[in-house]
Amino acid sequence: MANPTGTPNQNTPLQNLEEWEDFLKERYPKPAASAGFQATNPDKKPEQFRNYEATARPTVREFYRLNHCHQTYDFVQSKKRDFLSLNRRQMGVWEAMEFLNTLVDDSDPDTDLSQLEHLLQTAEQIRRDGHPRWFILTGLIHDLGKILCLFGEPQWAVVGDTFPVGCAWSDKIVFHEFFADNPDSRVPRYQTRLGVYEEGGGLDRVQLSWGHDEYLYHVVKDHLPAESLYMIRYHSFYPGHREGAYSYLMNDRDKALFDGVRAFNRYDLYTKSHERPNVKTLRPFYEELIAEYFPAQLRW
Repeated sequence: MANPTGTPNQNTPLQNLEEWEDFLKERYPKPAASAGFQATNPDKKPEQFRNYEATARPTVREFYRLNHCHQTYDFVQSKKRDFLSLNRRQMGVWEAMEFLNTLVDDSDPDTDLSQLEHLLQTAEQIRRDGHPRWFILTGLIHDLGKILCLFGEPQWAVVGDTFPVGCAWSDKIVFHEFFADNPDSRVPRYQTRLGVYEEGGGLDRVQLSWGHDEYLYHVVKDHLPAESLYMIRYHSFYPGHREGAYSYLMNDRDKALFDGVRAFNRYDLYTKSHERPNVKTLRPFYEELIAEYFPAQLRW
């Protein structure tokens, strides 16, 4: 995944995809086990909110610059037309996990675990905590949309904090200043509070920036319960589920189901470790779980 010259380029500004998730952990430290969930600190001064930006790695800054420059309303529509026909290939879920393994970056000094092993770590922690089987399965598959990188998509169109396009960008979005170079900044209709949407119309009618969340949602949407689909579709929507932005676009159903997205976020960010899961031992359990919800093959 890394550029062999060591310099960022438009397709792979990050040294590896985990750089983005490491940045999120700095931005949203793990809450104390005894503390209830709190998206933001209400006593925090405005100037404190983006201290993490000043210390971000240059590759992370470049990643967000590209993401915020190119994720326009028209870009999102074009990617949906291109990818949501789901005609790239047919694979079973476990096969897709093995396909994702080819994203392993040997240049990453921080981990030698595969993508499959990271997915198992997330699912196993959810399983240990006694959650329903569909929740465990969600943990297992939630990042499979990253195979977009293997279909030639640049990193900034695969990962990153997602946000609505077609309306004004919330100042809660990280590196908000980079939106100045986005062509939508010169479209007056897109720079109003509601933009092309209706107050309380629901997130299903809102176009979010393109990435692995939206893609995987469409791959699996006919097979999982609504709670699971919300976790998959919105787990990178940090302005919404961690910063409390864009609540005026949500309906009551969205607000209720976002409690599950927040619960899932803890497992998404904080379950990765250097302890290697035993794939051979775990595989029979997860193949049975996959077969409970999915057909032998899915369209990707």
